[in-house]
Amino acid sequence: MIMDVNAMRGPIGVVGLGTIGQRWAATFAHHGYEVSCYDPDPARWQSFQALHPALIDDLERLAPARTARGPVRFSADLGKALAGVAFVQESGPERLDLKQELLAAIERNVGDDVVIASSSSALLVSDMQANCARPQRIVLAHPFNPVHLMPLVEIVGGRDTAPEVIEQTRTFYEALGKKPAVLRKEVTGHLALRLMGAMWREAIALVESGVASAEDVDRAFCYGPGPKWTLQGSFISNHLNAEGIEAFLTKYGKTYQDIWDDLGDARLEPATIARVSQEVRAAIGERSDAELRDQRDAGLVDLLRVMTQRAAL
Repeated sequence: MIMDVNAMRGPIGVVGLGTIGQRWAATFAHHGYEVSCYDPDPARWQSFQALHPALIDDLERLAPARTARGPVRFSADLGKALAGVAFVQESGPERLDLKQELLAAIERNVGDDVVIASSSSALLVSDMQANCARPQRIVLAHPFNPVHLMPLVEIVGGRDTAPEVIEQTRTFYEALGKKPAVLRKEVTGHLALRLMGAMWREAIALVESGVASAEDVDRAFCYGPGPKWTLQGSFISNHLNAEGIEAFLTKYGKTYQDIWDDLGDARLEPATIARVSQEVRAAIGERSDAELRDQRDAGLVDLLRVMTQRAAL
């Protein structure tokens, strides 16, 4: 029997304290869960301790905690870190062989009913769970970066994942204030990365072919579809651009078909990488990465607070 993750209040295990794992740990602690972290490199724990107050501050500004903040502990020993946990969020390196080995090791150190969620950004669950003794409790829960702020969590099961695990996982993340998107079947890159990949390919092709600068390509997105898509997505936005989605597709179908037929095919060869990198550095100018990151996160807090009140999805 698989534990109902929505009824449990036991410790949450966070495996891997890189950028993703650190932000998951802060998110769980912010919502009152006891968090037990594992990473083979103790320096990652030191990094998290230094960053944790800023992450909690971001979360408080976004949505003040309704419960006391949960404690966060650490061990570089996987067995000690996972002793007694009721749920595991795995955020290890994005390599199939390592994921298979890590998930199997996690299994050996948790109860048979504990759900194990992977943060993998592109790997298929069916491949990752191949070496697991109880693959029915392995599920994908891929967040969007920065994890502690961005609401999206993509959820999909593998060939052997139990359907109830997918549903339990969805409602668990909803209770954390996340916005889960459940995939009906596995696909490389899941949902958001595929959508981004399609737009990113055309953005690079436009820069590489000299149509526009990287700065103006970004500006076109930020001040064109970006705000509307942020609030309502592409389908509902286009539904409102005509007398319903059928009318939109009928009226503008040929225009979009002509655009699709003419889209660029970007290849990340050295010359393209060099040109795009030069364009991006020009757009950044004298601003530091820290400045850009702080600006992004502060803006996200303001934007997401509005979306919580206004968004249609």
